[in-house]
Amino acid sequence: MSDAAPGNTTPGNTAPENTAAGRRRPGRRPGSADTRGEIVAAARRTFAEKGFDKATIRGIAGAAGVDPALVHHYFASKEGLFVAAMELPVDPAEVVPLLLAGPREETGERLVRLILTITADAEARQPVLALMRTAMTNERVVGMIREFMTHALLEKVAEALEIPPIRMEAAFAQMFGVVLVRYVIRLEPLASAGLEELVELLAPTIQRYVDGS
Repeated sequence: MSDAAPGNTTPGNTAPENTAAGRRRPGRRPGSADTRGEIVAAARRTFAEKGFDKATIRGIAGAAGVDPALVHHYFASKEGLFVAAMELPVDPAEVVPLLLAGPREETGERLVRLILTITADAEARQPVLALMRTAMTNERVVGMIREFMTHALLEKVAEALEIPPIRMEAAFAQMFGVVLVRYVIRLEPLASAGLEELVELLAPTIQRYVDGS
């Protein structure tokens, strides 16, 4: 009796290996158990070596041994891939619409509430704090974060609000300072202040950056 399974080879039919190859999704490496994880690992290395601006989807796909279309399938954009590689708690593709939704005069409050809400979760804020700590001593990490923040977030919000980018840079810089003092230095009473108390305190200042007043 033949060892081949019934129906695997019949006269006139294509060999099973060729049939499977014809059905295989383009760009997926055969036998890879964690294609997404390999893309993330390749992206992490590439961003670290080249920075955000010079890293490309095509280059990262090549390093991971997959088709660029597969990278877009998993992550949609280079920004989304950076978020996954750095384990950031939010994606600019989600943050920007949230900041711009609603009345312009409440933009400051939305920004303060968003950042404080995200960083209130200990697990979510750890990657952010880790990047902040590393950036203090690693110029390459500083450049990578600067490029990402500038092109993926700050410029887009500033353009949508029709304000100079420096205003959004100042607003985010102040909020990152609050996060640093609250969770790294743990300066009291800021460290233990409630979210609503801080929103009430900080929102008017952040709004002035938006209004230019």
